[in-house]
Amino acid sequence: MTKHKQHQNLSQPRDGGYTIIESLVAMIVVSVLMIAIAPVMAFSVATRVQARRVEQATQAARTYIDALRTGAIASPTQTYNPSDNSIIPPAPADKTNLYCFKSEQTSVLCGSNKDFYVQGIRSLGAKPTDTGYFLKVRVYRADAPFGSLITDKQAQQDSVANSGLGNPTVPLVVMQTEIPPTTAGNSSAYRSLCDRTAGCK
Repeated sequence: MTKHKQHQNLSQPRDGGYTIIESLVAMIVVSVLMIAIAPVMAFSVATRVQARRVEQATQAARTYIDALRTGAIASPTQTYNPSDNSIIPPAPADKTNLYCFKSEQTSVLCGSNKDFYVQGIRSLGAKPTDTGYFLKVRVYRADAPFGSLITDKQAQQDSVANSGLGNPTVPLVVMQTEIPPTTAGNSSAYRSLCDRTAGCK
């Protein structure tokens, strides 16, 4: 009878000591997986933030173009020759003569990380109000390091991945459009219609 009891006690498994080791192994496996997934998650968040920034920059460019077409702001002073593609209009060295687009209506001056500066460059030619002109638009982040910005041609050499991570020296949006000639009196056709109909207040 005693031999049978001793044999029964010896055959029972001793699992009590393995739970700490198992939990440590599980923690190590989870840590390794988290370390492997973390860069992908960080890149995903950065890409989402940059996509939102590009969307807002596109809105800034369209607002600037619409303001030029309606005569709400003056034509840009910087010019380029559209027939000579070898000459690239330079990137802005400072914030003067740039259009500030504020994404949030605050009393703070333009310059927060949610604001944008729009550079407009018109084609050479006669008076812009008489003939209309081609317009190049570049949109830069407000917190960009002015003085070391690069142009759209230089930006094409950068990979999409580098731009996607938010290189502040690269223009977020580059557009080209045509601004139609304005009517007599240095006002746009839209503004002229408003004046004739006493509307558009």
